[in-house]
Amino acid sequence: MRSRSADVVVIGAGIMGAATAYFAAAAGLRVILVERGGIAAGTSSRCEGNLLVSDKELGPELELTLYSQRVWREDLAEHADAWEFETKGGIIVAEDPETTVVLEKLAAHQRSLGIEVELLGDIDAVRELEPYANPALSSGAFYPGDAQIQPILATHHLIRLARGLGTELLLRTPVEELVTRGGRAVGVRTPDGVISAGAVVNCAGPWAGEVAGLAGLDLPVMPRRGFVLVTEPVPVTIHHKVYSAGYVGDVASADAVLQVSPVVEGTPSGTVLLGSSRERVGFDTSFSQEAVARIAQAAVRLFPALADLALLRTYSGFRPYCPDHLPVIGEDARLPGLWHAGGQEGAGIGLSVGIAKLLAQALSGAAPDMDLAPFRPDRFAERLAA
Repeated sequence: MRSRSADVVVIGAGIMGAATAYFAAAAGLRVILVERGGIAAGTSSRCEGNLLVSDKELGPELELTLYSQRVWREDLAEHADAWEFETKGGIIVAEDPETTVVLEKLAAHQRSLGIEVELLGDIDAVRELEPYANPALSSGAFYPGDAQIQPILATHHLIRLARGLGTELLLRTPVEELVTRGGRAVGVRTPDGVISAGAVVNCAGPWAGEVAGLAGLDLPVMPRRGFVLVTEPVPVTIHHKVYSAGYVGDVASADAVLQVSPVVEGTPSGTVLLGSSRERVGFDTSFSQEAVARIAQAAVRLFPALADLALLRTYSGFRPYCPDHLPVIGEDARLPGLWHAGGQEGAGIGLSVGIAKLLAQALSGAAPDMDLAPFRPDRFAERLAA
């Protein structure tokens, strides 16, 4: 068995682990990236690649979102083509006058926080941007800053960048144990041997709680299953990411039962992606006819012409969900040396590079650009003890 050493061991080669490895290596740290399967084998290959500000409300996640947007657009601007960065803009639609009032309040509040948003006061204004939108809709709000990337491409490219800076990548290498000494995490044990490190970063996505459990720690990151439907290719007739105002509420909901709120967008290849559903069913990967049927029905309410299209396929994935809807970021006070970056739920792609840059700053001894206290991993244990 072989022994290795590094400044940082990163667990998980999804986009969060890839970004963390890159920014840590760029900060001059020696990094080993460990993945039990293949690159982007989990959530990063089973999502839509959203970089959204439109679905965020006041709080630390919004601040983190705006920071991450700057990292995507400024720090990583030269790589935009590698992951098909597209500022397509987003439109939230209200299906009735009562929801219009709620949407207007949300938009006014977001505008006060510096988010660019334009109210579309009636359905005619919505249809100027999306001609095939249902004429029975009430109104909308347009967010020109909402963007999209191809998450699998982004994950692979960030890993290529990290390896170019000396990162060692170990695929099909499960972590069997978190190695501790003197009450501190000092590495990981894999079937190939021990990897010693000054810090271990848990980027295991929906499985982050299982990784923390290797050290006997409770980290309430849970899987929340969601389905996406893909239609047959058609001429591009949907130009933005369009979703119901109910989506914002579903994102903030703690319900375990199936929730569906329509999200519709066209792709450069001509297919149309339809979402979204949320339900807490553990790691159950089985097909849900109810979820798929309800997504299709909800999408047709926004764009009736979709009813004439055939579905090519459906896929599902697990979003890493935390009970208070905030990610866990930073060193775990219960086991110094163990760091976490997870629990971003549906915002994981958009937040990944901002979180990674902040972690790299902290890991290298610099002051992070943002205060990570609202995201501290041990906050749940503190609440239980209170």
